[in-house]
Amino acid sequence: MLLYWGPHTLQHPDAGQKVALIAATIAFLLAHLGAKNLLSSYPGGRSQGLITSQVLIFYGILIIGTLLLRVQASRMLLLSSGFAALIWFHIEYSLTRAYLRPKFAVIAGGFADEILALPDCDVRVLTTLDLNDVRYDGVVADFQTLTTDKERFLTACALENVPVYHAKTVYESLTGRVKIDKMSENNIGSLLPSSAYELTKSAIDIFIVVLTLPLVLPLSLFIALLIRVESPGPVIYTQTRVGRGNKPFTIYKFRSMRFDQLAGEQFAGETDPRITRVGQVIRKLRIDELPQFFNVLKGEMSLIGPRPEQPSFVDDFNKQIPFYSYRHVVKPGITGWAQVRHGYAADSDETRVKIEHDFYYIKNCSLTLDFFIFFLTIRTMLSGFGAR
Repeated sequence: MLLYWGPHTLQHPDAGQKVALIAATIAFLLAHLGAKNLLSSYPGGRSQGLITSQVLIFYGILIIGTLLLRVQASRMLLLSSGFAALIWFHIEYSLTRAYLRPKFAVIAGGFADEILALPDCDVRVLTTLDLNDVRYDGVVADFQTLTTDKERFLTACALENVPVYHAKTVYESLTGRVKIDKMSENNIGSLLPSSAYELTKSAIDIFIVVLTLPLVLPLSLFIALLIRVESPGPVIYTQTRVGRGNKPFTIYKFRSMRFDQLAGEQFAGETDPRITRVGQVIRKLRIDELPQFFNVLKGEMSLIGPRPEQPSFVDDFNKQIPFYSYRHVVKPGITGWAQVRHGYAADSDETRVKIEHDFYYIKNCSLTLDFFIFFLTIRTMLSGFGAR
């Protein structure tokens, strides 16, 4: 503002500049808090690319809001403030990134051993029950394997204001996965999403789908034309998937492979020869899923949730993991936590990892986490992460 208008304007701003100064200050604080929350609250939030989306969202809402409400405010000041905030937040992130890694003291044994192999975390095994005057962000232990001496030590740590964490909690926080080998290891029955959350989420889903139809419909027609020109067969590919409550439903996608009615159910590889040239592009950008907006309007899917699987895969995983179908307590989604954290699964081992991501989402589902997945989805679409 000083460089553009000079010192006189800074001392005597007009009404529009005053409003813009106040609005820009509020947007800066909200963007800073939002970026800080995303970079620390959820696994996978340690990504510099999320800063840009936060700044664009808050300043975009601010500028559009002033236009719609016809508020007299300096657009130049708002734009320059957003640009300056974007640069500053990236500099701040680069300078403080090394200090964002948590440092834990770990009491080895049981599930706590899983923490020792995690990246992006400074973990040190306690050879003796003593912190040796080293300051840690927390002490981690498997509470199910504690001896009397370890319980006394952890109590003493808490009294010294050193946080004490269950190893499973730390693992979930750092990986975004709920590792379950036995039903008794997690109180799954109490993890059902609240009805208020589900109703609110459904309303938001429908609102977003209807709002984006003017953009989605022309894009869909263009994609359909490209598919039709490149290869014979239907434009829309349908398949039976398993949805909420283990109920089957028909999912819709733009066809990205050569049409073969005799092809069996199988995982799609990264270099699968069945994928067409148009299919490679729409799969990488994830826009082959656009027809599933119709599934959302029908109430069969949500914009965000665990991806629905084919019935034969569900039967196989039910045999391997007795409580696998618990992932069907929520509506399946077009995008989800497993997709933005892991990408497509190419085999059963990768699918098991994705299931652990799904359990994390179900255990922690909220509008805040959905909002975070939305930002990660944008990053995934731009980078092509995990595309098959």
